[in-house]
Amino acid sequence: QLVESGGGLVQTGGSLRLSCAASGLNFEQDAIGWYRQAPGKEREGVVCSISSDGNTYYADDVKGRFTFSRDKAKSMVYLQMNSLKPEDTADYICVADCYYLIDSFGYYGEGYWGKGTRVTVSS
Repeated sequence: QLVESGGGLVQTGGSLRLSCAASGLNFEQDAIGWYRQAPGKEREGVVCSISSDGNTYYADDVKGRFTFSRDKAKSMVYLQMNSLKPEDTADYICVADCYYLIDSFGYYGEGYWGKGTRVTVSS
């Protein structure tokens, strides 16, 4: 089970920290990350952290602003989001079994998804 929290309303340039509590996963080995879905748009990958290769992959438009972290002891992952922009407004969804290949995010099978937490950035 993946349960997100930390969303909310923030002004342009502000920060938020999203959390995702993971249970029932092989937390240390699984790839885990975040997707987002803006109103009227398709879901898109934001970040995927892959334990097997030790790499964390970010979407180009969040690089340098968003930081993924993982607390193995607590089975938690976080997404620190700084310098937020109105275009970051979306539902942010924690996902397990993600991957990053040839500059694209994906997930194995149907993935393993949380319900999401809403982030709204006002201009």
